[in-house]
Amino acid sequence: MKKNYILIFLSILGMSIHAKLVFASEAEEGENIMNKAIHAFYYQGSDQVSTIKMSIVDAQGRERKRALTMLRKNVDENSGEQKYYAYFSYPTDIKKMVFMAYKNIQTEDDRWLYLPALDLVKRIAASDERTSFVGSDFFYEDVSGRNVDLDQHSILAEDEEYITIKSSPKDGAKVEFNYYISKINKKNFIPMLVEYYDQQEKIYRRYKTLEIKNIEGYDTITKNQMTNLLNKNTTTVEYTNIKYSQGIPERVFSERFLRRKPKSYVQ
Repeated sequence: MKKNYILIFLSILGMSIHAKLVFASEAEEGENIMNKAIHAFYYQGSDQVSTIKMSIVDAQGRERKRALTMLRKNVDENSGEQKYYAYFSYPTDIKKMVFMAYKNIQTEDDRWLYLPALDLVKRIAASDERTSFVGSDFFYEDVSGRNVDLDQHSILAEDEEYITIKSSPKDGAKVEFNYYISKINKKNFIPMLVEYYDQQEKIYRRYKTLEIKNIEGYDTITKNQMTNLLNKNTTTVEYTNIKYSQGIPERVFSERFLRRKPKSYVQ
């Protein structure tokens, strides 16, 4: 009888260990896929220059427009650190405004906003990362991307074209969402659809990739959209004049160029 108890215990222990290993393997695979998705979305080439047109439409159909030039540089390919610089040229009330971000991996990202009307450099606090980017339905965090390590990722489904991933925050107190689900293209790992769920399990925010073009050998998002399902606002973004690996010097991403645009890259 005692021998039987020992065999049962060992069997249960073995199943428990197996379950943990399977869970760990699935979590690692989910994180691996999300890392590929982030790379496809934010890391193509050693740097990137693009012209951006943004259309913000509210529930009544009223439209506001933004125009800007975005510069991005991969600082360290191994660590994933990056720098971003966005210079606004339209409309008049925000012309010459600059958004700059340092994407850190081990620490919180650094973000600044230069307000030319006040000649003021404003630091964007970590608590504001998930707030509106210049009145659009994209958040500041959306511009440079969310750190994969901040969430736990698991595979929900897979077919011939897509992998569906569920991502839940490790620290729910720092974000407004309960989890988000990403539908990722298996061919190029570009996220085609991302839906954010609130604490009541309802979708309140939806991202869509609307157009992809191959530019300089990279599958590149040239049109995407974010919708706020609570207030029915939608922001559509178009990317043109995209150029990769331009050799943008790191000095461009400094306070000096917050007040004076780098003319070699921003017209």
